[in-house]
Amino acid sequence: MHSAVRAYHKVCKMDLRDRLILEHLYFVRHILGRMLGGLPDTVDNDNLESAGILGLVEAAGQFDPTRGIAFTTFAYQRIRGAILDELRRNCPVPQAVLQHWTLIREASVHMPPPLTSEKLAEQTGLTVEEVDDCIAAMRLTRPESWADELGELPVPGNREEEVDADSRRVEEKQLLADAIEELPEKMRLVVTMYYLEDMRMKEIGEVLNLSESRVSRLVAAAELQLKTIVKRKSGE
Repeated sequence: MHSAVRAYHKVCKMDLRDRLILEHLYFVRHILGRMLGGLPDTVDNDNLESAGILGLVEAAGQFDPTRGIAFTTFAYQRIRGAILDELRRNCPVPQAVLQHWTLIREASVHMPPPLTSEKLAEQTGLTVEEVDDCIAAMRLTRPESWADELGELPVPGNREEEVDADSRRVEEKQLLADAIEELPEKMRLVVTMYYLEDMRMKEIGEVLNLSESRVSRLVAAAELQLKTIVKRKSGE
């Protein structure tokens, strides 16, 4: 009897896993569309999507619905992490970009907020385009360095992520909302569509008549400014 019950539960778990995978293939494409923008032509998007699907399969196999967490919340980081791992393997950051990042990081330490591409270009001797390209590349391919060096924004990875209702989280989100109001108009529009409307970069580009690579640079530049504005407002 016990073996029959175990076999039944195993089949149910497999059915749940397969259903989660089939029902959330769109979620892989959605995450990929929010991450990418302006990648070199040598990058194979199909490979990145396949990696994301493997992340989805892993998440579906590990998901426990009794914990009360939405599957999209549980799966998001696993899918994104799998895509990033594949991106690092196939699109290493050029040495020139790493050198530019070192210059930008050092210049940002003593620079009063908000950090803008123009200020950083003036301090580093780089062009504004080089600064924008560098921070966009680091944001995508080295998110751990991006967060460690310049701080993490208190924003969810996707709109279905559960919101922590404690007072600190509420305060952080209010700081972010106030900081967004200080951005230039185009950046404010891009950030609103990217975070609040959960739109892909291609969709944002279609609305604003911009290329995906330009949207990617605007998102990265906006995040750079927001990080420093939030730090200033929080008194850090």
